Amino acid sequence: MADISLNRTHQLGLKGAKAAADKMSVKLNEKFDLVCTWNGDTLHFQRSGVNGKMIVTETHMQLEVTLGFLLKAMKGPIEKSVVENLDNALAAAKPATGKAPAKTTTTTTAAKKPGSKKA
Repeated sequence: MADISLNRTHQLGLKGAKAAADKMSVKLNEKFDLVCTWNGDTLHFQRSGVNGKMIVTETHMQLEVTLGFLLKAMKGPIEKSVVENLDNALAAAKPATGKAPAKTTTTTTAAKKPGSKKA
């Protein structure tokens, strides 16, 4: 059973979500010395006393972390860091599919209005 379990929804599409997971794994590797490997759409990570996985889909990310006996005492700070890194990675990620074209179209339309006023 996982000691830390997080679920997040997103609008990044599979490619964007995997890119966000990669960015998060780099930061967690730097902080916790995790070894991360992809197996399909699942990112597996481990180090002495920690192992887990992040399952990535078009619209969801599910993270499960199991802590070893000695690290269970540090569950709070570890969970806080994981939550911050995941949320920051998702917030910084750019959508690969889904609503991204609508945002671009809105931006383009807004950019044309000032241009037409000048003409």
